[in-house]
Amino acid sequence: MAVILGLQELQKEKQLKFERRLLRELSIDDMKGRIQRYFGQDFMEVLVEGYFDVAIEAFLLGANYSKFGYYGESVDDVRARCFKEEKFLIDTLFNFILYWREVTANNAFDEGLFYCCEGFVGEWWQDGFKTGEKRYKMKLH
Repeated sequence: MAVILGLQELQKEKQLKFERRLLRELSIDDMKGRIQRYFGQDFMEVLVEGYFDVAIEAFLLGANYSKFGYYGESVDDVRARCFKEEKFLIDTLFNFILYWREVTANNAFDEGLFYCCEGFVGEWWQDGFKTGEKRYKMKLH
């Protein structure tokens, strides 16, 4: 007897397959290199897991929105579509780092750290977008 799935279950299963295939293209060494490039040598080992989580989420967010780029929207328009989600990832990473580091009264440090978080998430979003768009063009979605 065959199992009958609803539309939502099928969509969720297809989304999970797509994300699993995308995650095969990520490299831990690349992630560590970008962490060092954006946050310097002084990052604590406690923070590495948080950096990885946010990088993966940003990568998958870009890849999930790449279908709009495949259908003709510009990168800026697509990025505007997911502004809230990307902003949430940036804020999450920023607050996570502030929680584990000493909280300083120096707002210049906090502002610089926020820009580092913004660049880090933005770069991973861009990579996910390009990778997802490439998979759509090759009909691998």
